[in-house]
Amino acid sequence: MELKNIVPWGRSFQEYKKMFCLTDQDITKSILGCGDGPASFNTVLTKRGGSVISIDPTYSFSREQLKTRIAEVYDEIMPQMEENQDNYIWDSIASVKELGEVRMSAMEAFLVDYERGKEEKRYIEAALPSLPFESGQFDLAVCSHFLFLYSEQINLQQHLDAIQELTRVAKEVRVYPLVTLKDNLSPHLETVINHLSKLGIKCELVDSEYRFQKGAHKMLVVKSL
Repeated sequence: MELKNIVPWGRSFQEYKKMFCLTDQDITKSILGCGDGPASFNTVLTKRGGSVISIDPTYSFSREQLKTRIAEVYDEIMPQMEENQDNYIWDSIASVKELGEVRMSAMEAFLVDYERGKEEKRYIEAALPSLPFESGQFDLAVCSHFLFLYSEQINLQQHLDAIQELTRVAKEVRVYPLVTLKDNLSPHLETVINHLSKLGIKCELVDSEYRFQKGAHKMLVVKSL
């Protein structure tokens, strides 16, 4: 992976709570964050006494490398957001300006915590579909803005392998969003659900509390029976 090819874009702890409908009980569980990148979910939850590990291939880079790349990506993305703001729902986040503030606040919190988190093995360089964890190690795994969103880049078999691996390491898996970058329901979703159901894995579409990308109002909840 080359640094110039990654797009680090971190979301906040509160956004995670809404995306995955995380209750007070949920955040006391052992949690795996898959593809977290520079989100502040891990650092905030850790400060609150939670048990969380984040994985992402970008954790191979140093703090300074990520900080530099975040600044570059921010300057690229924000003008695009201004141009395409009609494609989003501005309820919980009121404006493009506020979006920038939320994102940078989350990513700055991540950067402050990053080196310590790596030492504590809370930030682990890893990627689906092969995770370095024991079966059933986590109570809950959450996967934000990776599977289904990038359906053109990640094929059906990769989706199947990834979600089956998540169900191996976690008792429950929640994936959000279920739409692609073009705001259409992922073409992989129905096949993934049918395949997992045949394996005795319970799948449910659940309303998410998060509203930002148009059409992204559901999450997939997966539980082994």
